[in-house]
Amino acid sequence: MIYLILIFEFFIIGTFSVGGGLATLPFLYNLAERYPWFDKATLIDMIAISESTPGPIGINMATYAGFKAGGIFGGFLASIAVMATGVLFMLVVANILTKFKNHPLITKIFYGIRPTIAALIAYAAYEMVSVTLFKFEPFKIEWVSIGLFFVVLGILFKTKITPILLILIAAVLGLILPIV
Repeated sequence: MIYLILIFEFFIIGTFSVGGGLATLPFLYNLAERYPWFDKATLIDMIAISESTPGPIGINMATYAGFKAGGIFGGFLASIAVMATGVLFMLVVANILTKFKNHPLITKIFYGIRPTIAALIAYAAYEMVSVTLFKFEPFKIEWVSIGLFFVVLGILFKTKITPILLILIAAVLGLILPIV
């Protein structure tokens, strides 16, 4: 039964997470609330792992979540299910969209979709920040995490440093810095 649920849930996520892997995050937060496969804190770890490994973040996260829920086969099924809609969409619709990309109706549709995707990603960022910096407890602020957040954010705005180096430095700092 778990495999059918994984296929259904990740097919839905793949269908409606228009805008890339980060757009899957609100759906994954929803899964964390409805199923015992993982919680919101584990989701942050999933994001870190997915961002640190090769491949698209949405597929990596589906694989990880599917594995947590149903082992290796669950990871495989979740990955296939989250990709299915995109593959079908590209095979069937890409040619049509290429022909009509400047059509006013298509332009209007994407005009509405873009800010919605931005809102989904902003919501996911809000959830990530609240879990990482405040640990679900009122007035329980993670000062070390907040400091690291603003240092890395400043580095990102001021330099063109590769994210790989930032992740490696953060991993080393995680070993050194005190955990509150």
